[in-house]
Amino acid sequence: MDVFLEIWSTSSPWYCEGDILTNVLGLLVWALIADTPYHLYPSYGWVMFVAVFLWLVTIIFFVLYLFQLHMKLYMVPWPLVLMVFNVGATVLYITAFITCSASVELTSLKSTRPYNQRAAASFFACLVMIAYGVSAFLSFQAWRGVGSNAATSQMAGGYA
Repeated sequence: MDVFLEIWSTSSPWYCEGDILTNVLGLLVWALIADTPYHLYPSYGWVMFVAVFLWLVTIIFFVLYLFQLHMKLYMVPWPLVLMVFNVGATVLYITAFITCSASVELTSLKSTRPYNQRAAASFFACLVMIAYGVSAFLSFQAWRGVGSNAATSQMAGGYA
């Protein structure tokens, strides 16, 4: 148990917490849609693809960071990889959210179980989109280097 806590405390905290949030919310999105007859409507096929694919890739990144496997692959520019992934995930979830929201009323009768599930999936898709957007911003900050700029990085001799 101590090894697990040591690994957890030394891994990147903001990424792991954001990863857990996007995994839980992403799981809700595809579980809510999977419980309805989504295969009858092509638009929900796209939403399911985005939700399941990004859920699986996010789990892979979570495991990489949780067990610090990214340290062993030092030749990979991880801040850049995470930034590109999070920006791509945000864009894909924007399309999934719009598709899911636009298809709710067209594919279900109001106040029925499928209608409520698809409406809830749209809401959670919006939350996942926001979570990936925040992760993209934080990834950009990590890639750029928090608090550094050209003036502070060229300071000679430590004089302020």
